[in-house]
Amino acid sequence: MLLRSVPRVFAGLFLCLSVLLTGCSSATDSVSTSSTAPGWAQGMGTVKAAQLPAEARRTLALVDRGGPFPYAKDGVVFGNFERLLPRHQRGYYHEYTVKTPGERDRGARRIVTGQSGEIYYTDDHYKSFKAVLR
Repeated sequence: MLLRSVPRVFAGLFLCLSVLLTGCSSATDSVSTSSTAPGWAQGMGTVKAAQLPAEARRTLALVDRGGPFPYAKDGVVFGNFERLLPRHQRGYYHEYTVKTPGERDRGARRIVTGQSGEIYYTDDHYKSFKAVLR
């Protein structure tokens, strides 16, 4: 009788150990995947690309593919006149429209890219930016 219960005890211990180890590894993973802002973000807020609104993720995918873009002004030079992004020569930054549901025009949301691969997101028409982390 005792020998019959031993496999069940081991199975239960294995299950408990598996749950504990999985719980511990996921806590460790969440700490290791938390990323710090890259140097080019220069202390500004950040957002992970996966956390952007769906429309911004679609625009980002279009940027990655090189288009085609739905708005004639997509890809034009962004002047950085607000000086909220790091300063570079004119032509360094380009902007792309992020569709805003309910808006009849281009709305306020944009993706701005830099020549060195930087990506910024604004949802308030250049009043603030977040560095997009990939």
